[in-house]
Amino acid sequence: MASNKKKFPVRKKKVSRGKLSPNKSRRGLSAQDIVISKDHPDLAALTREIEALDGAVIGAYQEPLSGKPMLLASLPLKSVEPTPFQRDLSPTHVKRLAEKIDESGSFLDPLIVVRGEDGQLWTPNGRHRLAAAKVLGLKQITALVSPDENLAFRILALNTEKAHNLKDRSLEVIRMARNLAQRHPRSKEQDYHSEFDAPEFLTLGIIYAKSGRFGGGAYTSFLKKVDRFTDKTLPMSLRLREDYASRLESIEAEVKKIILKLQAKGFKSPYLRNYIVARINPVRFHKAKKGDNKPAMPIAAALTRMLASAKKFNIDSVRPGDLALVAALSSE
Repeated sequence: MASNKKKFPVRKKKVSRGKLSPNKSRRGLSAQDIVISKDHPDLAALTREIEALDGAVIGAYQEPLSGKPMLLASLPLKSVEPTPFQRDLSPTHVKRLAEKIDESGSFLDPLIVVRGEDGQLWTPNGRHRLAAAKVLGLKQITALVSPDENLAFRILALNTEKAHNLKDRSLEVIRMARNLAQRHPRSKEQDYHSEFDAPEFLTLGIIYAKSGRFGGGAYTSFLKKVDRFTDKTLPMSLRLREDYASRLESIEAEVKKIILKLQAKGFKSPYLRNYIVARINPVRFHKAKKGDNKPAMPIAAALTRMLASAKKFNIDSVRPGDLALVAALSSE
């Protein structure tokens, strides 16, 4: 008996060309193919050079995408130099990086190292980690060493990772805190000061998790003066910070109203929010003493005063010259 069901043509899926897709056929080597002997003929000369520098080859492998052989080695710190065409060293970043590595007790990220001029070993992407290792007084540093000298130039194209901005960092910290609160509910917030880095990340992270468009940068100066890590357990501190975040959102709602009123009067500066927040900041003139980590004012009281100032803000007191000064200071 013939079927009365209609047959519909099968639509072929469109294949997008020129775009990376996770559904494409798998590329690269298998785990078994990646591991090779450190006596691999393409690595023999490089192995001898490393050993001549009093370094040690830990292992060898084929880079999983291209299959090119590389070494994992421990190198004397003095044998590695940054490529001469890298960006200038930031002493502030080096100091901070060294402190954080020391706090963690682990130097985990290997450098990428290639042959440079005159038989030198160059790192094309690890200048600050190399400098931090020197600050820490390390004798050796772990590196992925490639015999491909041209990698020193090509690797600059790989530096496309976006640096952590305030939103990214705050979201990372609040997610970490919430996870820790579930796993270790009796631990205290201040026990994780190294992991969280700064208390304002926790407060701002709660807001960013709800609204990615929050202008947190305008409130950072205020929070740095009043927000501190607490000695309360993580679940309790997070409940407190939920309240702080809610009150900060209420302040921002008032700030937006002021911005709209000023824009209606002809003020079009991109620094309106920064100017208004600075004006209503109850601790803007507070100067912390060196080594004093006490808040300029309890954060709850500071938020109360800030909201009150926002509600009674006098838009007629704003002068164009005031905004020009904010713009000049922001550009420094």
